[in-house]
Amino acid sequence: MKRDISFLPVEGVQVVIARKLTELNQYDWQVFLINQNDVAIRNVFVTSKGYGFSDQTQQQSQTTSTLRHYFEGLQPGEHVVVETIMPDVFHLNNQYWVSYYIGDQIFDKKFIFVPDSITEQNLIQIQELGLEGILHA
Repeated sequence: MKRDISFLPVEGVQVVIARKLTELNQYDWQVFLINQNDVAIRNVFVTSKGYGFSDQTQQQSQTTSTLRHYFEGLQPGEHVVVETIMPDVFHLNNQYWVSYYIGDQIFDKKFIFVPDSITEQNLIQIQELGLEGILHA
């Protein structure tokens, strides 16, 4: 049962939405998972979905498909591209639910980028990626 599982707080794992300039001089936005821990994480499972309203009147709800991603593991300091994200969904809550193991202990956390948080004015330099992006820790 879920109540019998001990969930420790997630530390050292970050989700970043970053952009890079393409050869066509346009931005390609990608979601990255970064392991900042001193130990490897394994059996990494990420589900992603967007939800919210399709316009500012908040009359029409909108939900994206739920996508699931699996990675065998990430070494200390390693990062991986989870998926590409389109600017068309930046007005939604963009949720990334990350689960992984360190040893026999499971860790689990939802990272939610709230509507319109993925904007030009919120970009910072993400050293680990060498890209500009929005960091969620």
